[in-house]
Amino acid sequence: MKTFKTFINENTEKLTTKDQVKDWLDEMGVEKYTINSDLTVDVNGDVDLYDKNLTNIPVQFNNVKGNFNCSSNKIVSLQGSPLKISGYFSCTHNYLSSLEGSPKEISGDFSCTHNYLLSLKGAPKSVFGDFNCSYNRITSLEYLPEYISGDLYCNHNHIKDYTISGKVNGKIFK
Repeated sequence: MKTFKTFINENTEKLTTKDQVKDWLDEMGVEKYTINSDLTVDVNGDVDLYDKNLTNIPVQFNNVKGNFNCSSNKIVSLQGSPLKISGYFSCTHNYLSSLEGSPKEISGDFSCTHNYLLSLKGAPKSVFGDFNCSYNRITSLEYLPEYISGDLYCNHNHIKDYTISGKVNGKIFK
């Protein structure tokens, strides 16, 4: 008999019932959550999906009042990521080729290192912390967030032109 975790990792579709969403959140160890009527999920605390062997995020997180970590999985898309986070966001060490679906607003650091990104298309508009996109295959800083309050880490990529159109308050590490 397959566990719910096995089922959801084989099925990359979004969960469609409140019971499915609840079961998945419970199995992943997510606490202090509210499932909204549209099946989006608000969390009053951290979401730690680190190394859960996920290929996708099968629920749509809405507002996370804490950190969100989905690093060290096999995730190929950020669809399902929170729209708003009041902490840091980490999606490092996955199989991402795009940042489409990433959070719109982050009050902390954003890290997408060690993926297969070719561009920053889909990156958040604003990051109120550091932005780290090192160790990818990025060729330009086009689509960089418009505002980064901390440092920009973009080393170990294929960037030739470091021209940026937004504002980086901290240092730029090439």
